[in-house]
Parts: sequence; structure tokens; C-alpha cells
Amino acid sequence: MITVLVVDDNPIVRTALRTYLDAAAGVSVVAEAADGLEALAEARRTAPAVTLLDHRMPRADGLTVLPELARLTAILVLTSDPDPTLITQMLRGGARGYLVHGTFTPDDLHRAVQAVAAGQGWLSPAAAAVATATMRARPYPRPRPRHGLTRREQDVLDLLAEGLTNAAIAHRLLLTEKTVKNHLHRAYAKLRVTNRTEALLRWTGRT
Repeated sequence: MITVLVVDDNPIVRTALRTYLDAAAGVSVVAEAADGLEALAEARRTAPAVTLLDHRMPRADGLTVLPELARLTAILVLTSDPDPTLITQMLRGGARGYLVHGTFTPDDLHRAVQAVAAGQGWLSPAAAAVATATMRARPYPRPRPRHGLTRREQDVLDLLAEGLTNAAIAHRLLLTEKTVKNHLHRAYAKLRVTNRTEALLRWTGRT
């Protein structure tokens, strides 16, 4: 069972999220919070596997409490703000996923919670487009040789930074999708990351 903390200053949003997630397979909402300070208190009290975190809230916003909250629970940002700077800051601060209201379905939310709980990254299409555009807009340094990345692992990461899926990367490099996944997992270990989001940030020099 994946335990979830829902953090949003809008009680209607919290109720809607709780209703859906409590009905979803393998997920249970264990607490709610209306601001960042409440979120920290509830995370310490309930130790949720995943926290759905809004950004704009009274007393302490999501970005302010994110570093400390990310040490207690996996963070899936759930907000209406698609600002490129905010997305980058949230991912740098420790968020494993970023969903923009109005751009995902209930099933997408369920899959995102499952992915984040499993240590993987998850970006809604709107967030992924913004993050990829931001990365493309600025030159990025190659990791130093000590990372030990092979040429093929670098090729895979380059295409990942362009926003391609595993299937698209496999097609571009004339590989099987399983081989692409194997290259990514080896690259994760060498970059000392655990998911696609962290790998993108490390590879493009954002962390």
C-alpha cells in the first residue's frame, strides 16, 4: 500500500484528490495539510511514501519546505504553475515528479504516484515540454570522464535530454527498447542517480 500526504491550500482540491486516491488500487491517503508548515508536521507524524505538494500556499510555500520535506518523503509536485524556473527549482530541490493541473488524467495521477513511490521520475507533458525546452536553451557541460559513461550511454542520455521516450531512443539508435533501458540503468549508477529526472538534471549540468 502506497501511503500519501496531500498538501494543498484549497480544501476542494484536497477532498477531490483524497476521494480519487483512496479509491485507487494500492494507494491510501493518510493525511492532509493546507500549507508547508503543516506538511512538514504531517510528514514527520505519518511518514508517507509520497507527498502531493502544491506550490502557492500560505505561511510556507512548496518550494520553501521542499528540501526538508524531500528528506522525509518522495515529492510529487501538483500545481497549476508551469513556470520553467519553478519546474527547474522544484526538480533541483528534490521533487521526483511534476504535474500541472489540467494536463493529466486521474489514471496519469495514479501512475505518477506509483512511479514516484518506486523511486522513478514523472513529468506531465506540460512540465516535460517546459523542462526540455529550458535544457535545450542553454549549453550544458559533459560529465567528466570519472563518471565512466560509454559513448552509447552518452548517446542515450543526449536523446533523453531531447525529450525522447525509450521507444523513440531505441528507434533512433537502432537498438531494442530493453537495451536502451539497460544503458539508462548503467548510466544512473555511474551518475549516482535513481531516475530519469535526476539523470537529466545531472547530465545537463543542473545538479
